Amino acid sequence: MPVIVAYLGVILIWSTTPLAIQWSGGGADFIFPLLMRMVIGLVACLILVRALRISMPLTRAALHAYLAAGSGIFGAMLLVYWGARYVPSGLIAVLFGLIPLFTALINRLWRNAEHFSRAGLVGIALGLAGLVLIFGAGSQLHAQALPGILAILAAVALQAGSLVWVKHTGADVPVLALTSGALLLVVALLLPLWWLLFGAVPVWSVRAGLSTLYLGLFGSVVGFTLYFYVTKHLQAGQVALITLITPVSALLLGQALNGEHPGLDVWLGTALILLGLGVHQWRLLVRVIK
Repeated sequence: MPVIVAYLGVILIWSTTPLAIQWSGGGADFIFPLLMRMVIGLVACLILVRALRISMPLTRAALHAYLAAGSGIFGAMLLVYWGARYVPSGLIAVLFGLIPLFTALINRLWRNAEHFSRAGLVGIALGLAGLVLIFGAGSQLHAQALPGILAILAAVALQAGSLVWVKHTGADVPVLALTSGALLLVVALLLPLWWLLFGAVPVWSVRAGLSTLYLGLFGSVVGFTLYFYVTKHLQAGQVALITLITPVSALLLGQALNGEHPGLDVWLGTALILLGLGVHQWRLLVRVIK
């Protein structure tokens, strides 16, 4: 598959995922929709692995890669599903637009990469300025908005760390096998956690059920597979550039389909974040486009 096709697929799925997460919510029990999403995704992945006769290596490096990918999905998605009850879907996508900056910072600390260029530092400063504006917008929403934003921001850090970790393992694992191994770990962690905290199946609407099905098949199987595919073929910073487009598209979708009305400060914060991303990794962006 051409990398650009995988890029466009991830952009489309990531643009719709925040809205689908909100629609799949089951009230106070925020873990059950996530658990069902991952179970659907895991079953679909295992069927594809069996049908396509893809091997799932069990070497030490492969197990390390499953752990790296699965722990990132588990921690990040758990925080996202909790925070999505209080944060508009478009704003979730905007915060996830910070993944490239977090990825660069974590990669710098973890792998002792080369120092940031002047453009890189300017990009980080612009991204932080945009984040400050978004925090100001969150204080105007309701009491739980700021904790929700902090939870989403922590999810961004976990996702970025997982991206760097997967690349650091150096494991040669088929993309679908990596997705299956990661989802298997996530389900194994989510099931006992849901049972201990809630343990009762919530009442779901038709829209919540269909949203969960979409997230399980596209948000998990197709989305994660394409995501790990581009992760395998490109540098971590290049993969993170996917989030340059999704914040704006998700804001527009939330406004059109979910009645969300982001204020001027949210749009300004988004613009600063995107500008910061462009300045920070302009050369990588040009390379991806070419």
